[in-house]
Amino acid sequence: MLTFIMFIILGITGALLMFYYEPILDRAWDSVAKINDKVPYGFHLRNIHYHASNAMVLLAILHMYYQYFSGRYKIRNEILWVTGVILGTLTILEAFTGYDIIFSERAELAISIAASLTNSIPIVGSTIRESMFGSGFADFVLRFYAQHVFILPVVMLGLMFFHMPRFLVFDVPMVMAISGAVFITGGVFPVDLGFKFEPTVPPGITVPEWYLTGLYAFLRTQYDKFVTGVLWPGLFILALMLTPFIDRYKKFSWKDRPFITAIGITGIAQIMVTTYWGFYISPDVTMPLVERLVIDPIFFYSVMILLVPLSFGFTYMMIKMAKESERKSKLAASNGPKKVSEIKLSGKWLSWIIVALLAFQVYLNIAAYNAAITGMKNFNLFLTGIILIVFAALFHVYRYAMNESKKIPPPPAPAIPKEKTKPVSEKVSTPKLSDVGKKEAPKAIPPQVKMDSISDPNKTTIGSEDLKKL
Repeated sequence: MLTFIMFIILGITGALLMFYYEPILDRAWDSVAKINDKVPYGFHLRNIHYHASNAMVLLAILHMYYQYFSGRYKIRNEILWVTGVILGTLTILEAFTGYDIIFSERAELAISIAASLTNSIPIVGSTIRESMFGSGFADFVLRFYAQHVFILPVVMLGLMFFHMPRFLVFDVPMVMAISGAVFITGGVFPVDLGFKFEPTVPPGITVPEWYLTGLYAFLRTQYDKFVTGVLWPGLFILALMLTPFIDRYKKFSWKDRPFITAIGITGIAQIMVTTYWGFYISPDVTMPLVERLVIDPIFFYSVMILLVPLSFGFTYMMIKMAKESERKSKLAASNGPKKVSEIKLSGKWLSWIIVALLAFQVYLNIAAYNAAITGMKNFNLFLTGIILIVFAALFHVYRYAMNESKKIPPPPAPAIPKEKTKPVSEKVSTPKLSDVGKKEAPKAIPPQVKMDSISDPNKTTIGSEDLKKL
């Protein structure tokens, strides 16, 4: 759901940015600079759009690895996992086309690398390059713009129809909190516009976005472009797609699937190492530019190969230790007391918390307004994010208070009556020793006299039967 929230934020902010962006090669950077500096709230829209794009890529990757380590792809079917991997790949392509249409120096580097990699594909490479980039890069901005705002989003929406559940429940506090986090990130880390690419000016040293620096590290070894930039990433994506068909474990927990878990941790370790290597450039400016950018392929691939047994073996050993520790903790928990601690707030405390959050919300709105009219764009965006998070907390506390008020209080415990004890001074009759063994005399039974029933009051022979007996 979080990734889909980012997708909606990107759609809204992207639609607003389309009013001012010009997808023309020599006007693209200038139009973005105008949005950033002159358009009202253009700085906010661009920062939100940029950081939401990075957040969507990050959340998609985290969601994929969560499904991987938890074994959730075993619950439904393999189609959901395959569509999820494709969605993650398209998310990276969507972000890639987005920051390329600015046509800054950083975008020019990414476009040149992408064009050379596409052209290195056998047989169909040149055809794909011409369809995606255009002939001679004259209209690549317009083509990337069409892919970014229409083609890729439509394909992603189609895959989301199969991948996501049929009924999405949007929790208001969660939507406000994740949106506020994006706003705060935009206020603390405003995105740099970069330098406009000028063909006559040598570009400076730059690196791609963080989700592409791992691939950039492989390309800096100057090995075959098709192998390092197309074949190996393709094999990595294919291996992820085939994971449900390879995993034959019956259980879901990562501790019960040590081999699959160790492979996943090994892959993450290699991604982290290559990402760092892609970012790192020697700070020694006295070295030639080629030596600063090129990575020694022998050293690079030796480290990558050595990393496989080390990370796999260490992870496998730690999983076994975690499994044994879990067994001991379960054994100790079964023998010990079972207590569940709860935090319950009274109605009075809940009321005070709601009042405090409302007062803080008013203060934040006033501060954000003052920051906006004084031109403090970063601080205004930061305060707006805080406002959204406080609103999420206020909504959550209010909902908690309403749920607590609807709960039926438990009935009081029944009072246990106390037994009355007789006073010590009261005499208790005890049988005498002389009466022990004596039998009580039978009581005399009075003779029964049978009388005639008085059915007729005029009858004169009443009691005659009794007189005859005498």
